[in-house]
Amino acid sequence: MVEDQIKRRGVTDKNVLHAMETVPRHLFVDEKEQRIAYYDSPLPIGEGQTISQPYIVAFMTEFLELNPNHKVLEIGTGCGYQSAILSLLAKKVVSIEYVEKLANSAKRRLIEMGYSNIHVHYANGYFGWTADAPYDRIICTAAPTKIPEKLIEQLSPNGIMILPVGVNPFNQSLYIIKKDLQGKVSKERSLGVRFVPMIK
Repeated sequence: MVEDQIKRRGVTDKNVLHAMETVPRHLFVDEKEQRIAYYDSPLPIGEGQTISQPYIVAFMTEFLELNPNHKVLEIGTGCGYQSAILSLLAKKVVSIEYVEKLANSAKRRLIEMGYSNIHVHYANGYFGWTADAPYDRIICTAAPTKIPEKLIEQLSPNGIMILPVGVNPFNQSLYIIKKDLQGKVSKERSLGVRFVPMIK
């Protein structure tokens, strides 16, 4: 997976590649999906949600430029796979999931697997999570129709956010949002993607 799908498509951060090699992706999907867990495609995880394809997970994670002191906000826990990747690269991961069943199962799975620096909350991620704000990095794995102002507010100075944005699943792009030390915000559009919509 890492050699054929991720390295060859331009992801070079050694820490990200190591995290992708380390986290057992097959344990985050249903048993019937495990034989194809490492294919280059998203997979269903129930409740109309998906686990992102490995390349997109690595691509988005690399853009965050994580270090071991960072506190990260993740919107869209899903099965917890992206959370696990982040947890190996950052000090603390706060993850928000809107679907209660997924939030509960992800929390249980991550605890059982020993990921002790991930804190999963059942809530509406469109509004972020003010209790632990601000965040050095923010990543969204569901697509709003526009960039939520609450998330920009909760991004630290010198922070980076990456998220898909689009009015429908067939017209989405990743955006990289950066806030400088003075609080000025810049926005850069990246590759086209297809994510489940973010609930507002």
